[in-house]
Amino acid sequence: MTQNAQKIAELDPVWSRIRTDAAQMVEEEPILGGLVHSGVLHHNSLEKVLSYRMALKISSDEMPTQILRELIDEAYASDPTLGEAARADLTAVFERDPACHRLIQPILFFKGFQAVQVYRVAHWLWMNNRHGMAQFFQMRSSEVFGVDIHPGAVVGRGIMIDHAHSIVIGETAVVGDNVSMLHSVTLGGTGKADGDRHPKIENGVLIGAGAKVLGNIRIGYCSRIAAGSVVLQEIPPCKTVAGVPAKIVGEAGCSQPSQSMDQLLNYQ
Repeated sequence: MTQNAQKIAELDPVWSRIRTDAAQMVEEEPILGGLVHSGVLHHNSLEKVLSYRMALKISSDEMPTQILRELIDEAYASDPTLGEAARADLTAVFERDPACHRLIQPILFFKGFQAVQVYRVAHWLWMNNRHGMAQFFQMRSSEVFGVDIHPGAVVGRGIMIDHAHSIVIGETAVVGDNVSMLHSVTLGGTGKADGDRHPKIENGVLIGAGAKVLGNIRIGYCSRIAAGSVVLQEIPPCKTVAGVPAKIVGEAGCSQPSQSMDQLLNYQ
């Protein structure tokens, strides 16, 4: 390892690992060389990689790649926490998804990770009163990834959305840190009421596939929501809920359900 490479590895171990993964991928599958070089190895930081990948994915005839890339670069330069959150999300996917064996995989192939990064830039735009551009990002994420996260929603770090198809997160929803959810989850409202109308998901919650959490209700930290449940009432911390409408069926079963990803219900 060169002195410069060693310094990078010490300062940004996630980025260093991604570059190592990229080199190994090219060695194992040379036909992916163009994709990996243009998408990863050509760039000098994770932020530049994400900017390139996002712009490529959500560009359209109405909005060219280069304009989007410049805009995303601006967001990363203005707010370093975007890159920090991306690293936390990437690590979360690597640690929780048994199908993820390399850090480079979510960057290139996992639409859940990619859609969350598009949301993060859209949220930055929203908070800087660039609502029209933020909504363009939201629209394209929905069209490209099947993930519809309103740019006004507040989403923490260390988020893992597995498979990610048909995810909907409303405007006033709040999602804490280290939350995991599977496909077809909805964090929605219950009608046409304006104002604060969407769920508040505390840290460490695991939300199963197809679950619907509706209304301005709070889901306590480190709780589990079983697949297919419809949650209409607040849930205390560290509980498991299941059913339509969802009811408490037991304790969460472990201290960090969003990290263990254990979705089996034990009624004993």
